[in-house]
Amino acid sequence: MITNSSEQVEDSSLDNTLRPQSFAEYVGQEKTKRNLGILIDAARKRKEPIEHVLLYGPAGLGKTTLAHIIAKETGVNIRVTSGPAIERVGDLGSILTNLQDGDILFIDEIHRLNKLIEEVLYPAMEDHKLDIIIGKGPSARTLQLDLPKFTLIGATTRLGSLSNPLRNRFGVINRLEFYTDEEIKRIIDRSARILDIKINQNGSEKIANCSRKTPRVANRILKRVRDFAQINDQDIINEEIAHEALKILDIDEMGLEPTDRNILEIIIDKFNGGPVGISTIAAATLEEIQTIEDVYEPYLLQLGFLARTPRGRMVTENGYRHLGREYSSDDQQKLI
Repeated sequence: MITNSSEQVEDSSLDNTLRPQSFAEYVGQEKTKRNLGILIDAARKRKEPIEHVLLYGPAGLGKTTLAHIIAKETGVNIRVTSGPAIERVGDLGSILTNLQDGDILFIDEIHRLNKLIEEVLYPAMEDHKLDIIIGKGPSARTLQLDLPKFTLIGATTRLGSLSNPLRNRFGVINRLEFYTDEEIKRIIDRSARILDIKINQNGSEKIANCSRKTPRVANRILKRVRDFAQINDQDIINEEIAHEALKILDIDEMGLEPTDRNILEIIIDKFNGGPVGISTIAAATLEEIQTIEDVYEPYLLQLGFLARTPRGRMVTENGYRHLGREYSSDDQQKLI
């Protein structure tokens, strides 16, 4: 899926090439950048490591990029891992004991940490201590190791899935918002320069409008449109080339793919527009609940095509109109 905002295999090399190296290069998220800038400057004056930082928001908005920028701005090393990758307490201990004073440990998908590992992380974050249990049964004893004064940066798409004790140990919590079309256009123009792609204003605007307000999706679509332009011997991406490429990719003018439209159509056709529960939608569309909640639903909600009610999900008037369906007053009453 081109517009899936979750990271895919092809994105790793692309992100390394296009990833901004400083706050000045980073487009958008002005409030978050300002807050992090103050945090870094204040810590630098005190000659202390920065406080632990938690970044949350939908996938593809730049949480990992911000973590790397923070490391560069503070002049320290960064160690990158993810919640699912830390399977045992020993894995965490190995990572923490190999850090230096001031280093940053970045844990992506931190909401997927094992609960036992979370318990070990608490004293590490607060007191820079690592408690290790040696032996079993009556002969077991606890060994406490001193850790360097590191900074933990956590990233998550599901803030509510973090336990309160873990969430409360972060000194700074920032939410990343969806980007505006103008910000996405600036990102596309920058990426095009780096990738040596010629694109005019109308072409970049066309791609920006279909990028689900997400930089990762914008860069991915830009590459696919570039491929289309090259096989058709076009030297520059204009609106017409972008339109034809998006048509082949089956991405409409609002960035919706067949699965997005299928979700809306099933709610309308099989469940009279809703309300209907998320598990029922998943069963009807043959998609996983988590995939719908993390990939498709946030953007449909952002567009105002889908609504959450106490009784379930509903397609809104805007959603009906986008699909060319007739919206009745009875449907409006369900939202009340």
